[in-house]
Amino acid sequence: MTYAADARFMALALSLGRRGLGRVWPWPSVGCVIVKDGRIVGRGVSDRVTMRHAEVVALDQAGDAARGATVYVTLEPCAHHGTTPPCADALVRACVARVVSACDDPNPLVAGKGFAILHDAGIAVETGVLADAGAEAHAGFLKAQTQGLPFVTLKLALSVDGRIATVTGDSQWITGPEARRVVHAMRARHDAVLVGGGTARADDPSLDVRGLGVQHRTVRVVASQGLDLPRDSKLMRSSDRLPVWLMHGAAADPEPWRAAGAETFECREDDSGLDPRDVLERLAKAGITRVFCEGGGQLAASLLRSGLVDELVVFTGGVALGHDGRSGLASLGLERLADAPRFALHDSRPIGNDMLQVWRPV
Repeated sequence: MTYAADARFMALALSLGRRGLGRVWPWPSVGCVIVKDGRIVGRGVSDRVTMRHAEVVALDQAGDAARGATVYVTLEPCAHHGTTPPCADALVRACVARVVSACDDPNPLVAGKGFAILHDAGIAVETGVLADAGAEAHAGFLKAQTQGLPFVTLKLALSVDGRIATVTGDSQWITGPEARRVVHAMRARHDAVLVGGGTARADDPSLDVRGLGVQHRTVRVVASQGLDLPRDSKLMRSSDRLPVWLMHGAAADPEPWRAAGAETFECREDDSGLDPRDVLERLAKAGITRVFCEGGGQLAASLLRSGLVDELVVFTGGVALGHDGRSGLASLGLERLADAPRFALHDSRPIGNDMLQVWRPV
């Protein structure tokens, strides 16, 4: 096939894989398309319910038509026995003719072994088709594998003058219903939603995914050094339905929270509270690959100071709150502009009466 055809089918595989973001952790959300004589005969995405990987889902759909076909897969097929047998072996048994991949898998259990199995079986292998798009689609999994950290999206909802609440703390709502719906869609594409203890106390958030007609088992995470949180919060009242994870310091007593159904993680501390890197490393060790942080100001500032933000999402509402309103960020302790975290604009568009901007680190 021509590169244009390969790119077209890989783009479809990537779009399929994105549907599973936030649903299949700690797995990567892989997309797969099987093509025979220019016709799609199978497609699949990693399936958390059946535990089948995308390649197997697509092969099951294709059946005998997979023989001699080209397989487009967004990540190198696995080569090890985990919850399922190796996908590379399944492709060999199906007698496919060619495998096209966007990304290599850095997992030491795979890391070229999947491609080697295919090559040794006489299957043509081509890698790096839409590699940049593949790396973006698998950013959470790749970062967890190579750095031991999840991909972090920091979301801020601000007034036009950069405030998140009035002087009394009133903050509902700075942005409109359209923007809030987009936020729920963003939550659904992440494995976990993270807030600081101050936000949990002030806003009593649910941090779940609502209004989209989808079932999503969001991991709700609160970073609270002393676990000084209300026991009757919306989070704890719903802990039997959706998981609640609490990140805390050494002096906190986690036992009452465990008894209430939360999972607890003791984290390192620094001069300003919990060490944000250690918080994220513990989340990654627990299988989380993508984190959607919704503040508040102290947590957001600590992530920015530590260079741990991979994507900054800013919703700006058309309201001004004045300098006595509460700032969207706590102090960064900056003396020189050159030391400020720098981001480049990746996307910008209106959402209802509000503005959405997506920024990536320079």
